[in-house]
Amino acid sequence: MRSSSAVLAFALLCAPVVSGAQGAASLTLAIEGRSNQNVTLAASGQFVVAAWSATAPAGTDLYMATSLDGGARFGTPVRVNSTEGEVRGDGEQAPRIALARSGRGLPAITVAWMAKAAEGTRVMWAKSSDGGKTFTPGTIAAGSDGAGSRGWQSIAADSTGRVFALWLDHRNAAAHVMPAAAPGTKRAEMPKRDPMEVAGMSQLYFGSLDGAMPARGLVSSVCYCCKTSLAIRGSNIYATWRHVFEGSTRDIAMAVSTDGGKTFSAPTRVSEDHWQIDGCPDNGPGLSIDRTGRVHVTWVSVLDSKPGAPLALYYANSTDGKTFTPRVRVSGDGAAGHAQVSSIDDGSVLVAWDETTANGRRVRLAHGMPDKNGRVAFKNVAAPEDTEGLYPSIATTSDGSIVAWVRRGAGATTIGVAKLK
Repeated sequence: MRSSSAVLAFALLCAPVVSGAQGAASLTLAIEGRSNQNVTLAASGQFVVAAWSATAPAGTDLYMATSLDGGARFGTPVRVNSTEGEVRGDGEQAPRIALARSGRGLPAITVAWMAKAAEGTRVMWAKSSDGGKTFTPGTIAAGSDGAGSRGWQSIAADSTGRVFALWLDHRNAAAHVMPAAAPGTKRAEMPKRDPMEVAGMSQLYFGSLDGAMPARGLVSSVCYCCKTSLAIRGSNIYATWRHVFEGSTRDIAMAVSTDGGKTFSAPTRVSEDHWQIDGCPDNGPGLSIDRTGRVHVTWVSVLDSKPGAPLALYYANSTDGKTFTPRVRVSGDGAAGHAQVSSIDDGSVLVAWDETTANGRRVRLAHGMPDKNGRVAFKNVAAPEDTEGLYPSIATTSDGSIVAWVRRGAGATTIGVAKLK
């Protein structure tokens, strides 16, 4: 076990930073002298966990900080990974957090991340049973080691505390060798690979981190660099991802298990967006389940299904994970990306994304309440800062919501955090 005394130099700036026009206060989380990115939040009551990656010339490590007051203040960051510099990832492959009842007051914390391996990448995880003060040594997620890359992971805990993982797995691509080009062949002259063939080598894997439920492939032809999302309520497990349908149409799909992960339904298209693209958009879906069991999904797709149009943010919900309300556009004028959604106790939802503006990428927020038919009309929520920011993460606390994002500033990349009343 490692304690906070083992943490390298850090900076935790807890004095509020007031942001011009918005007038909202924010905090800064950062490891001094490093590039701080790829943040994820989780909350239970007033207990909030923030995890992010911090990169130095020697490599990237995963840090975590906790709050006992709904995100008003955070404690000293603790390094989670036991092997220095092993962490890999980006905004679509941020560390993921699952909170589970522990019987010891504060929830047990499980964090999963992508790490370098001998023949590619693998999913790692560690657990804290003391509120984030110490973590178990990093452990390979069962079934995630081997040739090829894997990541874009999401995790969720069931009512017993067992943590399940969903990830994209490219072991089949690693085994596929393209024919060598003839000597002197220029890159432009090389045969173009069929996008459906490429996507067919990418699989969606599911299993418990501890291997009690062995990892297995659920479906192939998944978009190979968009994040996955996983959520659990009772014995129902909901998995969502960007799927590659016939004709290289890349829409959001969902599969549901009603028996605790033993079996899953065939994939259901959340919305038929007709987004035909030969490549991965690096934009996976956001997923949340409210107290009533309603499933909420957010994602980006080409605006109004028009080729070449900018990306817009959309939302839909479902009571069973198989049939969905018609999509509703959430975003404003700029090209949207990196959707997140969080359910609030009153049945409403908070959505976050980043958006292109004349002054660079900015974090955006919107709030909506489903009517009796599940339809939602969204209203914008003032962002905490009008500084350049991207890849937001949101969570619901017992007295409101909290948002974190990657803040780009002069000479430094830090994590901004703000409470939303």
